[in-house]
Amino acid sequence: MSLAIPLLLSGLLAAGSATPPTHPPVDDPCGTRATPAELSSRASALDSTVARLGDAAIKVCYSRPSARGRVIMGGLVPFGEPWRLGANEATTLHVPVAIRFGDVTLKPGLYSLYAIPGPKTWQIVVNDSATRWGIPINAAVRAHDVGAVSATSERTAAPVEMLTLRLEPAGEGALALVTEWEQTRVKVTVRRSQ
Repeated sequence: MSLAIPLLLSGLLAAGSATPPTHPPVDDPCGTRATPAELSSRASALDSTVARLGDAAIKVCYSRPSARGRVIMGGLVPFGEPWRLGANEATTLHVPVAIRFGDVTLKPGLYSLYAIPGPKTWQIVVNDSATRWGIPINAAVRAHDVGAVSATSERTAAPVEMLTLRLEPAGEGALALVTEWEQTRVKVTVRRSQ
């Protein structure tokens, strides 16, 4: 028994000296400025999607607004203007390994995403200012842009009431970040960076 305590303490001290991760582990809750009571009263629920890319788990955190009978694309979400790709806090992308997000190379870390939608093509922008409110997306925010990906807009088979982001398999060693809302779908491929 007396030998077990020093061994346990030395193990804890060694574990404490490890370098902390640059972003929260994927099993941590999504970062938010709200208290639990405030979160439960929001019209747009906080959600996340996680998928494995080899041995790494990629995570996207976002808030899910509903259409509620409104015209979304080209209406509530104007074409040609930056949109936070959700509601409330900025939508975030957690990457524990170097990846290619479309044709943008990203180091491990925490990023925010926003979109510039168009009727046929969207720009999905990666930004290194992640712990911020989703709007405004002004010059100060855009100064932190890492890169942008062009993605073709497709029509969904049926209307999607709540904004939905998901990570899904997209062939050998790849995922797709799929965004759907109203009757619009946009996909960006995610791969490990070589």
